[in-house]
Amino acid sequence: MAPASPLANPSVAPKSQPSGATGVLVLADGTILWGVGYGAEGAAVGEICFNTSMTGYQEILTDPSYAGQIITFTFPHIGNVGANPEDMERGVHGALGCITRELPTQPSNFRSVQTLPEWMAEQGVIGLAGIDTRALTRRIRDAGAPNGVIAHSAEGKFDMDALLAMARSWPGLEGLDLAKAVSRSDTGEWTGGAWALGRGYATAEGSERPHVVAIDYGAKDNIFRSLVKAGARVTVVPATATLDEVLALEPAGVFLSNGPGDPAATGDYAVPVIRGLLDRNVPIFGICLGHQLLALAAGARTVKMHQGHRGANHPVQRVGGDFADGVVEITSMNHGFAVDATTLPAGVVETHRSLFDGSNCGIAIAGKKAFSVQYHPEASPGPQDSFYLFETFVGGLR
Repeated sequence: MAPASPLANPSVAPKSQPSGATGVLVLADGTILWGVGYGAEGAAVGEICFNTSMTGYQEILTDPSYAGQIITFTFPHIGNVGANPEDMERGVHGALGCITRELPTQPSNFRSVQTLPEWMAEQGVIGLAGIDTRALTRRIRDAGAPNGVIAHSAEGKFDMDALLAMARSWPGLEGLDLAKAVSRSDTGEWTGGAWALGRGYATAEGSERPHVVAIDYGAKDNIFRSLVKAGARVTVVPATATLDEVLALEPAGVFLSNGPGDPAATGDYAVPVIRGLLDRNVPIFGICLGHQLLALAAGARTVKMHQGHRGANHPVQRVGGDFADGVVEITSMNHGFAVDATTLPAGVVETHRSLFDGSNCGIAIAGKKAFSVQYHPEASPGPQDSFYLFETFVGGLR
């Protein structure tokens, strides 16, 4: 178990290094949080956010949407089921690091093949324990997500001036396009289906399946598996695929994936493609960043959120369009930007809304088979509250 944190409140954290400290978080405002490092050694700079999920930490850490971010887990016992190769969302890096109250304990799960710190060391993900994560979360809630550096040295040696300079010089996520860095670089067919205990991942069969071209802005693999489960044949293309390249694949529909960074920056090259698809009445379904990009293509704007939404227990109500039945879904979310509902133009209907803060969580475009949601239906919240979205999209292509 991690030692008690020297931090009672982030605003009064000690600047001198406590005995035994092998990890540190340095915020851009000069706040220093000492703790115990685990996982990979080194230093990484990014935005400090928090996630309220109690499970699924391996999927969270390998979600490319977390590129450029360091995750504070509000649940204190992270790592108790270990790690395994089946629960990774992508082979590319997602989160830069994670902050926990306690050091990960020895795993207790028959599927575990490694401890979380062993797995993180292999993946290059830095861990920091012994932090008062409640105090840090309150700070993020009150003042917004700060920029900072997470560092781990087994010998406890840190160049604090260099770490502070790194934190202060990082520009932040606003205006930053990260989709190109985490997208697949080539076009390929996706064949894996849903996972089942004892059987692994299913395979897609049947050439009669409607063809979905999925644009990868930093997608979670389970999204593609969900499309296959819903009955689609899936081809994945890079984030920078042109309109002609997408249309050459003769899609029955196009999927816009999740991803990291500022949607307005990614929109510089993504929005013209999406507008071209809308002009040709190609059916579209978007998730997370894909939702924001569809809204930008329709004429709306996006905004940087104060603290973002990250967790597996976010209530969302269906409020408009074909989904105006008032049903509340328990959803999984991971986003620091949002669609500004006040900028939705005529003909764009708000279909889903957060019950936490009233922010937009879904749109549909009148006269088009085009809709999107801010949350992650493939993450199995509820646990099956949201799979109807995949069925609606793929079913409409038949």
